[in-house]
Amino acid sequence: MPVAADLQPLLELAGRREPGAPINADERREAYRAICTAGRHLAAEVAEVLDSTLPGPDGDLPIRIYRAAGLGDGVPVILYLHGGGWTIGDLEGYDEQCRAVASTCGAVVVALEYRLAPEHPFPAAVEDSWSALCWVHEHASGLGVDPERLVVAGDSAGGNLSAVLSLMARDRGAPTIAHQFLIYPATDFDYDSGRWPSREENAEGYFLELATMRWFAENLAGDQDLTAETLAAPIRAADHSGLAPATVTVAGFDPLRDEGLAYAEVLRVAGVPVEVIHHEEQVHGYWIFAPLVPSCAAARDVDLVALRSAIDALSSD
Repeated sequence: MPVAADLQPLLELAGRREPGAPINADERREAYRAICTAGRHLAAEVAEVLDSTLPGPDGDLPIRIYRAAGLGDGVPVILYLHGGGWTIGDLEGYDEQCRAVASTCGAVVVALEYRLAPEHPFPAAVEDSWSALCWVHEHASGLGVDPERLVVAGDSAGGNLSAVLSLMARDRGAPTIAHQFLIYPATDFDYDSGRWPSREENAEGYFLELATMRWFAENLAGDQDLTAETLAAPIRAADHSGLAPATVTVAGFDPLRDEGLAYAEVLRVAGVPVEVIHHEEQVHGYWIFAPLVPSCAAARDVDLVALRSAIDALSSD
């Protein structure tokens, strides 16, 4: 099955702009923010958007809280962790996506701006995300949310962090995560064995490129070897039993496709309820492109329906 036809102009443009691994992080952040905000004028309306901070391990961390119209108290809450290879991405770039989640899923959304590599290598993003998870749980009353219906969600690197938080919460005994929603997640740091064929099959021409993935991984690792580090590569955990139910979405033309599918299978074998959504015609980043590309919008809508269904199921438990 070929890539969705309406993606071709965007991929051609991205191919001209894609500079590969050797690029200044600040330049890449600016370019990524421009891509992410291109459709912001089409963002969904929500009743309230509040910028605030929470205490992190090395200073205050910016957060943005979204509340849709008609929500009362005691509603579910989603901690959303943005993508960008742990190196790029921020609250402004992900505003449209978080508004889409908040407006359709019947939950308050708390988006976190965690510290980025290479200035802050592993485990800074993990530590910040854990601080945010604990803060949301501890401040549930003030947020007007139900701490027993706490969902973690994120795309790409954010999907990785969401999976890692699920492992940490299980191992530390709290907070309890009710569902993990992993959007084309990165789950492994093995770049040498050929374990994941999709990395080579989709190495170039589909927005996220293998050279860029290696650059992201190098930024995150610094001088560390993260290949066997389970808080960076959650698929390497010795035990996946007892984790929160999961939804894993993947794209057919994504270098991360195979490790996402494999992580879903690891969860299933461990007895974790898991739903897999495979968008065979899509590329990595279709959530970002949804405002401007109809096929991406359709794919993201499928995911949002699944997220809403998972949240509604929590209400009936």
